[in-house]
Amino acid sequence: MSRAGAGGFSRRAFLGVLGGAGLGVAGCRATDEVAGQLLRSGARLPRPFTVPLPIPDVARPVSPGRYEVTQRVAAAEILPGLRTEVWGYDGTFPGPTFELRRGEPVTVSVRNELPVPTSTHLHGGVTPPGSDGYPTDLVMPAGLTPRPAHPGEVHHPLVKEYRYPVGQRAATLWYHDHRMDFTAPQVWRGLAGMALVRDEEEDALPLPRGERELPLMICDRAFEEDGSFRYPQPFDAPSPGHAPPSGHDAHGVSGANGVTGTDGGHGRHGPPGGWGRLGGDYMEGVEGDVILVNGAPWPVAEVTATRYRLRLLNASNARRYLLRLTPGGRFTQIGSDSGLLAAPVAHDEIPISPGERYDVVVDFSAYPVGTAVTLVNALAGGPAGNVMRFVVTRRAPDDSRVPAVLSRPPQRPRPVVTRLFDFRATDGAWTINGQRYRPGVPLARPRLGTAEVWRLTGDFRHPVHVHLAHFQVLARNGRPPAATDAGWKDTVDVRPYEVVDVLVRFDGHRGTYMLHCHNLEHEDMAMMADFEVI
Repeated sequence: MSRAGAGGFSRRAFLGVLGGAGLGVAGCRATDEVAGQLLRSGARLPRPFTVPLPIPDVARPVSPGRYEVTQRVAAAEILPGLRTEVWGYDGTFPGPTFELRRGEPVTVSVRNELPVPTSTHLHGGVTPPGSDGYPTDLVMPAGLTPRPAHPGEVHHPLVKEYRYPVGQRAATLWYHDHRMDFTAPQVWRGLAGMALVRDEEEDALPLPRGERELPLMICDRAFEEDGSFRYPQPFDAPSPGHAPPSGHDAHGVSGANGVTGTDGGHGRHGPPGGWGRLGGDYMEGVEGDVILVNGAPWPVAEVTATRYRLRLLNASNARRYLLRLTPGGRFTQIGSDSGLLAAPVAHDEIPISPGERYDVVVDFSAYPVGTAVTLVNALAGGPAGNVMRFVVTRRAPDDSRVPAVLSRPPQRPRPVVTRLFDFRATDGAWTINGQRYRPGVPLARPRLGTAEVWRLTGDFRHPVHVHLAHFQVLARNGRPPAATDAGWKDTVDVRPYEVVDVLVRFDGHRGTYMLHCHNLEHEDMAMMADFEVI
């Protein structure tokens, strides 16, 4: 095996450098479990477990293999009695759930009626580069005069068609905005939803289905007194790159009931990423004090005493969760980010970082009828320590089960090279390998059909996401990975001063793709890098 990018360090020497280095972010410790600064709500918050769990609508094709969605401003009642302005796909938060089938390509036409540019990324999708949601490949709303702010920026007037081959295994995917410098505030406002890929292998399994299969998009938010989203003011100057449409302020924000803060570009400080220099209160990332599931605060769902399939997604900007069931219970994991596991794995708790998904089964027949089973977050106290509640209402027939063999995933290929990608603060900026993001300048050129070992390191908690390519976790600090690292993934939590080796498989398409930190504030502060599949 050849080596590239490791800078000549032996593994032992490199670990020694990590162990002796400083964090570069004031107040952070290597043992910290949180990855963001808490933003508290001004609104009066509801009592937990009083709002019913909503289930997002399923997207309907306008013709075979074709969908049309519109990004638009809408008002939603998230907190009871208050109205929140959301930016949503079809005006909903979350957006509609796309039910896709392997081998059946689809086209999704995205129309942008928001006051800002957007770029939609199908997270976990094996997608051609032109439809991957590259951060400078922008859909421009009507009336917004484009003035490119980044090299190679591409503008699509009003509508862009994203083409998805859907050639991959059954999996839980999701989609979200990916606009350069502004992913964090635009996702915070509501631009996210789920996409489920199904195939014949999954169809043949006797897993819970129908009403006993629940997509659960978990995220956190903070709210102003009037119910609008609260978010830090990240930018100190208007964008030099885009003139606002008529009727909007100089920052491109719609004004009333919107997110607190401006919608600028680079700011006066100049470096890529609108957040400017490190040192602000929220440079670690933003965490809200309200936990939402499918857009509802601490919801409650009535369940029968049967098995349920829970598709867990962490769609938070920065918050990590350690999910547990009280008064006790186990998760039977059947899938990870990129598809079914070979065999089920039981967990008492599940750590889930931003962007990760876990496909699990919970057997509610283990609880007496009338039991309230709470999904909690062991990493937080107070209100953020609760996620949602299930109430077991009655017994019911159940012909589902979790078989001992779930699937035959792709075999682990032999790597051809090892590369190092180091995520850390460098000279006042979040960087990869000491470099701020430079669109169109790849840090690696892997070959299609090959596999590589990517060694991921960092100084903080960085959930690392790789576009296009799926991977398996090989080791953490030279030791076997955790049981919750099982399966083929596209996002992995790299802890402070940790070395995580992943085996990355490059299949599907040639072209330019990205890896980046999925702490969305870090991403907006230029913690991204290109790679080109050749």
